[in-house]
Amino acid sequence: MNFELTKEQEMIRKMVRDFAEEVIRPRAIEIDTKAEFPEDIFKQIGELGLLGLPFPEEYGGSGGDTVSYALAVEEIGRVCGSTGLSYAAAVSLGASPLYYFGTDEQKEKFLKPLAEGKALGSFGLTEPNAGSDAGGTMTTAVLEGDNYVINGEKCFITNASFAKLLIVTAVTGKDENGKKLISSIIVPTDTAGVTITSNYDKMGVRGSDTAEIVLDHVIVPKENVLGEVNKGFKQFLSTLDGGRISIGALGVGIAQGSLDKALEYAKERKQFGQSLSKFQAIQFKLADMAMEVELARTMVHKAAWLKDQDKPFGKEAAFAKLYASETAVRTADQAIQIHGGYGYMREYEVERYLRDAKLLEIGEGTSEVQRLVIARYLGC
Repeated sequence: MNFELTKEQEMIRKMVRDFAEEVIRPRAIEIDTKAEFPEDIFKQIGELGLLGLPFPEEYGGSGGDTVSYALAVEEIGRVCGSTGLSYAAAVSLGASPLYYFGTDEQKEKFLKPLAEGKALGSFGLTEPNAGSDAGGTMTTAVLEGDNYVINGEKCFITNASFAKLLIVTAVTGKDENGKKLISSIIVPTDTAGVTITSNYDKMGVRGSDTAEIVLDHVIVPKENVLGEVNKGFKQFLSTLDGGRISIGALGVGIAQGSLDKALEYAKERKQFGQSLSKFQAIQFKLADMAMEVELARTMVHKAAWLKDQDKPFGKEAAFAKLYASETAVRTADQAIQIHGGYGYMREYEVERYLRDAKLLEIGEGTSEVQRLVIARYLGC
């Protein structure tokens, strides 16, 4: 069992860390305060090849692997949860379904621009009445001649306002028992009838675009069905499995950022004639934080490695997402406590880490859903 990263993975981690420190960190507070998606930063992320990191070069990717991608998400999330979330969603939700389920023609036409960093994609699954119950999808796609006519509404969709294409789930029929059959359909955002608005005033990850999508008699050719018709349910379950690794990696990044801030402050802050780091109560907090961060990181890397080896990874992805997201919340909370009153102030940043971390217990399957997923793997 080898826990060492390869030379290539170490190089990617260093490259992303340097970029995050030099380009993203100086903007992190502004991105949160203004709640503005940093288009210029994502242009640079694309130029670095990070948007195509886990995809083969033949489709415009960088030929990396899932472990490398998880490292990149962690390093970006360590300095800015908003940018980390949008990056994770662009790759794992916006592009990955095209790679895993798309036809050769769809990969060439739709995946390549995303992997090359020339455009962003977005994944439209959640609806006002279909969150954890994604099978309750109400959006419909009716085949009329050679085209599908799509009607419905999606909400809480990451990156949609800045995406060139959407992959939306829609009901395309029913089986013999009357159960809905769902397909994933590729919809360019400039298609007539597509309306995207971003009016959410969020608690955290404020610089990550979150949008509502209305599809009003949107017409796309039947060739835009991703892979096979009526296979959308299995496709999005698989997509979410992979996405949970990236959310776990983001949780590790936010937790590590919180620990870094807390440790730095504890060493500098003097009380009763000595630094806070000399007090056992603070040492215990820091020790617990460091332990949980490392355990979460190890679980994320295991899930990513399993995926790269084409081994089953669904249970481990749920482990990673659940533990890392809850670790991020606990670690950010303790970082605020160590900072005392200063931790409540925006300029010290740890309060932002807590606000950003909370979403990770909700998005891509709530903590409660992760526990259900794990229980099913246990045979319950």
